[in-house]
Amino acid sequence: MKLVILMYLEDDTARVEKLLAAHQVAAYTAIPVEGHGLGTAGWYGKVAPYRSRMLMAFLPATKAAELLATVTSCTGCSDPEHPIHAWQVGVEASVTSGARAATERT
Repeated sequence: MKLVILMYLEDDTARVEKLLAAHQVAAYTAIPVEGHGLGTAGWYGKVAPYRSRMLMAFLPATKAAELLATVTSCTGCSDPEHPIHAWQVGVEASVTSGARAATERT
């Protein structure tokens, strides 16, 4: 199992949702985040925060790899200087709170 994390501008939400639908990713969490970056001369070293989103999905390894490959080839973002970013992280373990082992239930 893998955790895939996407970061993108809010203006690209529809594009990301299409990517997820194309790969049958039905369960994920998306949250608004505030992105910060370095400014240019005259902007006191910072620029206005970016309206961004972060999306997290737990996926089988093959589906995660397919999604990352699709992000790599994705074009047409709302701001070419702020493309969709994707990370894949290995999941070492997964548990559910309050759950008893199947052998304990019988």
